Amino acid sequence: MTQLYIGNKNYSSWSMRPWVLMKQAGIAFEEVMVRFDSMDAGSKFKRTILPLNPTGTVPVLKDGDIVVYDTLAICEYLAETHPDKKLWPADRARRAQARSACAEMHAGFGSLRNHCTMNIEADLRQQGQIILRDQAGVRADLERIVRLWGGLLEAYGGPMLFGEFSIADAYYAPVCTRIRTFGLPVPAPISAYVDRVLALPGVKAWIDEALAEKEFVLIDEPYRLQR
Repeated sequence: MTQLYIGNKNYSSWSMRPWVLMKQAGIAFEEVMVRFDSMDAGSKFKRTILPLNPTGTVPVLKDGDIVVYDTLAICEYLAETHPDKKLWPADRARRAQARSACAEMHAGFGSLRNHCTMNIEADLRQQGQIILRDQAGVRADLERIVRLWGGLLEAYGGPMLFGEFSIADAYYAPVCTRIRTFGLPVPAPISAYVDRVLALPGVKAWIDEALAEKEFVLIDEPYRLQR
């Protein structure tokens, strides 16, 4: 059985991406939850993950004797091992564009990720207003996301970024949760896309389980003292 090691669903955006991809595509796997306690080398989290992944991070995919870490590598591995699921667009040009969009998410949007960390349970709209007021980098990241998504939705007609659900939508699903959590203002077509993504069965399943965790991890919540 293929195993996917993940962190807390409320906070772990990188874990969310392959989990949602596999759920939405109907790829069977066993979830192995490794809850965040601390990032210290001796923590239970690190002691569990380091033997699998020398960087000590989640997610990690274990498929028999094969271990794949890093979200993008996992998604590419799944696309290779499950060609029938059509996880990338079939058209070569569209596929190249989808890979570029995922790579941009993978390496970019640092201000948005740092200041608007994923927290599905929380209502941080007031913090979102302050962040947008004070953080030019977040404003720039949000503007880029609006341009990127808007251009793709216009070019391919929706409902997802490249027409049908693909790795690209799984990759941006955590951004959709951030937009909702922090009340980030986006144009109506982008807001409608966010609603469609959050309603996908795979995404909704993750969100429901995140809400059921009812855990407060201090290192993931620098903006409040308690849940």
